[in-house]
Amino acid sequence: MGGEAVGTTVADLIHNDFGVPYTVSTSVLLVLVLAMFALWYRVEGTLSIHSITTRRRESFYWAAVLLTFALGTAAGDWTASTLHLGYLPWGIMFAVLFVLPAIGYRWFGLNAIAAFWLAYMMTRPFGASFADWFGGPPGRGGLALGMDRTAIVLIVLIVAIIAYFAFLKVDQPKAVDTETARLDVAGEEATTR
Repeated sequence: MGGEAVGTTVADLIHNDFGVPYTVSTSVLLVLVLAMFALWYRVEGTLSIHSITTRRRESFYWAAVLLTFALGTAAGDWTASTLHLGYLPWGIMFAVLFVLPAIGYRWFGLNAIAAFWLAYMMTRPFGASFADWFGGPPGRGGLALGMDRTAIVLIVLIVAIIAYFAFLKVDQPKAVDTETARLDVAGEEATTR
């Protein structure tokens, strides 16, 4: 949650303290995110979170996380404020954008790493939109359930989801038969010659 707080602070600082319009800050942050991914890939040859085994790769990861959260905050504020879509409509829009990479991966051959990062970039505006909708004032499109109550419910929900994955290990890669893996590697080598 530290990355979220820093990313949100960066996006809010750019707009609130420096007066940069949301359209500009969102565009600049998008370019910075893409530049960070390009640099990370050029230096390390991968953007996979499963390959983060060195301090340098971890530094790239955290830089990408902070920038994607800043981008997510700016994009969420841009859609809610500049485009006047309101909390619920932009929440639904970001929910659709959050699911599209999974659909692309599952049925259209989108690269798993690209799908992960595309979905990851949507987590901030997706989550914030629904939190603002539940807790925000009615004058701004919220249900006025209170930000404190909303935060407590979301924390309980997040802990429950983490516990689910930790105990059942449903997110762990399946064990691969060594013979099958050897044949797959041999097949890949044969096709690249």
